[in-house]
Amino acid sequence: MRPSRMLFSVVALTVALTTRTPIAYSCQETPVTDGGTITGKVIFHGSPPPLKMIIPTKDQEVCGGIREEPQVILSEDRGVQDAVVFLKAVGSGKPWDRHAKTPTLTNKNCDFVPHVQVVPVESDLEINTVDPVLHATHGFLGKRTVFSVTLPNKGDRVVRPLKKTGMVRVECDAHGWMLGWIYVADNPYFAVTVNDGSFTITGVPAGAYTLVTWQEYVGTVEVPVVVKANEAVSVQVDLNK
Repeated sequence: MRPSRMLFSVVALTVALTTRTPIAYSCQETPVTDGGTITGKVIFHGSPPPLKMIIPTKDQEVCGGIREEPQVILSEDRGVQDAVVFLKAVGSGKPWDRHAKTPTLTNKNCDFVPHVQVVPVESDLEINTVDPVLHATHGFLGKRTVFSVTLPNKGDRVVRPLKKTGMVRVECDAHGWMLGWIYVADNPYFAVTVNDGSFTITGVPAGAYTLVTWQEYVGTVEVPVVVKANEAVSVQVDLNK
């Protein structure tokens, strides 16, 4: 039996965030003194997807050999790690310092670290490498290139601005199996689920919202959520594919 609580669940949509039109929305900053909190968990239902085969075709001394990786990282109770959760189309919200910390994307052992992250729109992204092989890091918003940089030497780093919101797919033109994701957010209400699938979003003005969850294998899920002043609402997001 599930615990008695306010609960929302939906079946995953098939529309991917990478197909959305790259428009930069603005969220008006205003003090939020009686904001509510959204806590929740992302759960995967059904059989886990098959493992993804990774076959490095070059630079194996750095990139490693053939291996299998999960397409959905699950906890023992089926919580989903590394899902992106955010509120959609927020007109106004708490102040946020978009430049308090420089987000980074590291090429390490021919993987992108972190694999999934959220950064504020108009951030300057530092792209770097700790590998002694050439990387060609290429970010796409839909079919449009948002950055493309070559990092030939260990320790190289470059900075590129992220001016459009949406899900950026990151590839390496030199190593075709490499893949990463950056969600560029237009408001401060977002999270990436931790290893048990849980997340928390704080300081939300009272009102009705759409909570969007994205996971790279499943796609997107939209959940209606109502936030009350100075209260917490619990949300369960159910993924299935």
